[in-house]
Parts: sequence; C-alpha cells; structure tokens
Amino acid sequence: MQIDVRAWSALTTEQKQRVLRRSEIQIDEVKPVVEAIIARVRTGGDAELVKITHEIDGITLDAEKLKVSEDEFDRALRALDPAVRDALDFAVENVSRFHSHQVPKKPVPVEVRPGVTATERATPIDRVALYVPRGRGSFPSMLYMLAVPASLAGVRSVSILTPPGDKGEIDAACLYAASICGVRTVYRLGGAHGVAAAAYGTETVQPVDKIVGPGGMYVTAAKRLVSDIVDIGLPAGPSESMIIADGGDAWTVALDLATEAEHGSDSAALLVTPDTQLASEVARALGELIDEAPEPRKTFLRDVFSGYGGVFTVGSIDDAIALANEYAPEHLQIRTADPAKTAERITNAGEILLGRHTPFTLANYAAGANAVLPTGGKARTWSSVSVRDFMKYSTIVEIDNAGYDAMKSHVERLAEYEDFPQHAAALRRRAERGI
Repeated sequence: MQIDVRAWSALTTEQKQRVLRRSEIQIDEVKPVVEAIIARVRTGGDAELVKITHEIDGITLDAEKLKVSEDEFDRALRALDPAVRDALDFAVENVSRFHSHQVPKKPVPVEVRPGVTATERATPIDRVALYVPRGRGSFPSMLYMLAVPASLAGVRSVSILTPPGDKGEIDAACLYAASICGVRTVYRLGGAHGVAAAAYGTETVQPVDKIVGPGGMYVTAAKRLVSDIVDIGLPAGPSESMIIADGGDAWTVALDLATEAEHGSDSAALLVTPDTQLASEVARALGELIDEAPEPRKTFLRDVFSGYGGVFTVGSIDDAIALANEYAPEHLQIRTADPAKTAERITNAGEILLGRHTPFTLANYAAGANAVLPTGGKARTWSSVSVRDFMKYSTIVEIDNAGYDAMKSHVERLAEYEDFPQHAAALRRRAERGI
C-alpha cells in the first residue's frame, strides 16, 4: 500500500477538521439506530435483549444465558494456557501497584477558621458496569484496566458487559482476568443494547450508577443517549494515537504507528514530524507492514491510513507540539532528541510515552498506568481511568459556637447583597431569639 506524506500546512480547513474530529463524525450518524435499540430494551427487557443479540450478533440465547455461570468461570480457568494466566497475573500486579497509590487516604479535617472545620471524604460508587469490547478481538487487558481501580476503590457491585463470541462464549482470558480482579458478574452483552440494559435494568441485568469503558460508534452513541440517567464516565471511543518524532529509526516508528491503527477502521494514528526524510521512510515502512498484515487487520490499517490517520510533516517541533495540543490524542509517543523536555510542553494528551523504548504496546498492557483514556479530543478536559473514577467525594462541615459567631455578620451581609432574605433571616432571627 502506498502511504501519502502530507504537509499539515497544505491541508484545507475542511481536511484538517476531518482529521481533528476523527470518527466523531460517524457517531452522530448512528444515533437514530441506537435510539431505537435503547427504546426496545427499556420497554422489552430480557426478551428484547435476546432478540437484539440474535439480530446483531447472530447468536441465539435464552434469557437465562445472558449472565455467565460459575461453571463457565471454572471451565475458562481450566482451558486457559498457563502462560497466558501468568502474563495476566503479571500485568494485573503492575496495574494494581500503580493504582494503589490513588486510593484516598484517611480524611484530614481542615480548620478553615477557629471553630470551623471542613473535611473531604471519599466513598465508593455503589454499582458500576465495566464495558469490555470484543467485536474486533478479545480484550482481557481492557478488563483489568477497568476492574483493578474499581476493586481498589471498593465498589460494592461490579459487573462486566462484553459481547459474546461466534458461539455465544465469553473469552476465557477475560473471565480469568475478571476472577483475579474479584468480579464474578459478567453479562454476555455488548453494543447499544448492553449499555441500555445496564442503564435501565432488565429482569436479569441489574441497573448501575455508572458505566465505564471504551467502545465503537454504537456504544459511544448509546452512552451519550443514556447519560441523563447514568454516569457514563470518560469519553472513550475508537482508539487513536499520535507520534511526534524529529528523527530516529523509521521502521520502529512505523511499527508503533500501526499499533493503535489495527483496532479498527474508525481508529486514528498520526505521525507528526518536521523531518521530511523520516516521514517518507515511515510511509514506505507502513506500506510494507500493511501489505504483510493478516485480515481483518490489513483492512483496518488500510482504512486508517487513508482515512483518519496519516503521515504529516510540519515546519518544526514547535508546530508538532501545537498540533498535538490541538488534537489532544488518547495515546501520544514522543521520539525527539529530548522527549522529557518536549513532554513538558504537552498540555492535552491522555498519556505521554517517552522515547523509543516506551511503545504503545507496553503501556497498553503492563506498564501500570491505565490504558483506558479519553478519545475524540476530550483529553483537553478528561484524564485516564483511575481509582477516582469509582469514588465520589462528600464534604463534611462542622461549626461550633465560636465559629458561628465569627462568620454570622459576614455571611448575613453577603446574603442580603444577593437578595436572599431567607438566607439572611436564618441567621438574624436566631439572634433575635437568643439562639
């Protein structure tokens, strides 16, 4: 495949906007279909879940099969290659080590004024569903990236939504990962109907307070449409990555660039470089990688590098940094002469990986930091999944008599200024009665 090298400055405004918006464009197009699916699940419950699973996934299930049985967990453990189990144990341990530092410490009261204390207390969310995609592969790594912080947060009820395979089975590695993370409630449901089930509940699926996890266009659209009744967490849609490089080995740049692109045709992967020779060499190496890739990954790679991704040249590293901050990538790898110095100027990115020995692959699986990250430019305001995503915070305020006396006149004056007479009266009339 021939990969074109394009100068960012030569693109039209429309072409730039298409790259910057990536597959968000397509998400808008599927909303009508998703609305209809959600309505069916909301009114029809398990019966509609069974019908939709047959229509979309081509799988016939009884309602009793929507939830994975304990026997399936046992069979998965026996069937899974011991080497894969060891790899999962290794990765989960790394992710647990990193996220354990995010667990809130014992709250410490702050003395705002003498007699006035305020405390921030963290408590876990009661019920959470973790969405683990499967349409283009099996993702036990995605499961533990979500389940580890949920477990550390102390969420009382954690369930997993994941689409079934061709025969209705759930991936054995996913079931093992769920088990070692302490999760035993798994529903063989994906797509918009899975999201709807978790949001509204059915006879089998318990409704939750929050749904966390990435998905394709239909899942992303469904989460947005149910966001009025359930927290949908960070915006995690189709995968995307960017590499900033000012030189180096073109072959390994191409290898890393292809990593996120193989997730699907709606993914995005960009190289941004001021080095025109590097750009040409990477484009050539990418073409070779695509030609030798197996299906369906070959099609995904072709679509990405002729669609939302590409190799772009800019005038300088300053221009590359500016483009990265405008794009706000989910995954950003920096391969410059001084990656740490370049990273200091990056303000919008889900994760920042420094140097050629920190490829997306290692970070995605076992570097410890979370690989579920904001997409679609939302890294401007959102962060990676963490223990904090599964907590909520309450403030506890206590004021004694001396504190009350010190605050009363100031607050009464402010309430009167804002024209809230009852606020002011709540203080003034206490004094009138000697309270």
